[in-house]
Amino acid sequence: MKFLITGGAGFIGSAVIRYLIENTSYKVLNLDKLTYAGNLESLDLIKNSNRYSFVQADICDGDTVYRTISEFRPDIVMHLAAESHVDRSIAEPDDFIQTNIVGTYRLLEAVLMYWQQLNPKSQEKFRFHHVSTDEVYGDLGGTDDLFHETTAYAPSSPYSASKASSDHLVCAWHKTFGLPTIVTNCSNNYGPFQFPEKLIPHMILNAISGNDLPIYGGGDRIRDWLHVEDHARALVMVALESSIGETYNIGGNNEVRNVDAVHLICRFLEELAPQKPGGIGLYSDLVTFVEDRPGHDLRYAVDTGKIKKDFGWVPNETFESGLYRTIQWYLSHQVWLRRVLDGGYRLDRMGEKSI
Repeated sequence: MKFLITGGAGFIGSAVIRYLIENTSYKVLNLDKLTYAGNLESLDLIKNSNRYSFVQADICDGDTVYRTISEFRPDIVMHLAAESHVDRSIAEPDDFIQTNIVGTYRLLEAVLMYWQQLNPKSQEKFRFHHVSTDEVYGDLGGTDDLFHETTAYAPSSPYSASKASSDHLVCAWHKTFGLPTIVTNCSNNYGPFQFPEKLIPHMILNAISGNDLPIYGGGDRIRDWLHVEDHARALVMVALESSIGETYNIGGNNEVRNVDAVHLICRFLEELAPQKPGGIGLYSDLVTFVEDRPGHDLRYAVDTGKIKKDFGWVPNETFESGLYRTIQWYLSHQVWLRRVLDGGYRLDRMGEKSI
């Protein structure tokens, strides 16, 4: 069995690759453009495996993607390459349109050409697994409702709109051309190796540096938190066992207000990093509230009943257990964290092997 992972140097993609190399006997090809958030250092633990290979390529480059797929001959293509930071999508939406919509289209065309040339037995075994977000569903408001796999799409940001577009393209290539596809929509991920523009690593870095902990609005936005290792395990399970054309929501069943998540980070840091920068009494003293961003959805939460029923999958981590482990990881990888921020790893990590 062979997996081709797009965006495999990213936060979730690298977790999937580590899981595959450490827990299966499958071969894995990582295809990644290596943008600012792509970090090959997140794959150091498995980079010397004879079952792992890397190709630097942009999914918008259809010819290179098709050639790479044809040479590697994967059984499963798992598509994780995406621009994913909402704030940047508001300031600079063009990259999100290009990568998430145009890039997904180019990838689908390359995969379709490859799949059409397979023999019937290989065609039947092949899967294209598109990894998406719960943000495509829009805003739950203040209700107790959950997003279901059949919930209508109502994206609010350029990011979520671009991901909704890519989801629709994948479904159209299945219905129109017969491409065997699967779609999964996940809640907020966190864990080791996450680029520090996202809430949890950003707050950890700011706190240990003695900087403000800025929270949008009143901090009342609610997110469901999913540990990236739980997500990786679910993605591989779905890719291997799901029927063609299915969609699954993957969540951590951990709904937390943003302000409460930040205060929990502060509480754990009091224990794990008691030596604070000068002049700070408590880490929570650094909490500040800033003007809310445009189109900021109040609540996301997914119903995970379908993936539990079909595959028996449930998350291993609670938010508290996963967050505690995550803070421990960042505190023990501060050199990595600062090297990622200045982009230094790219200068010494370009010598990865290729197929």
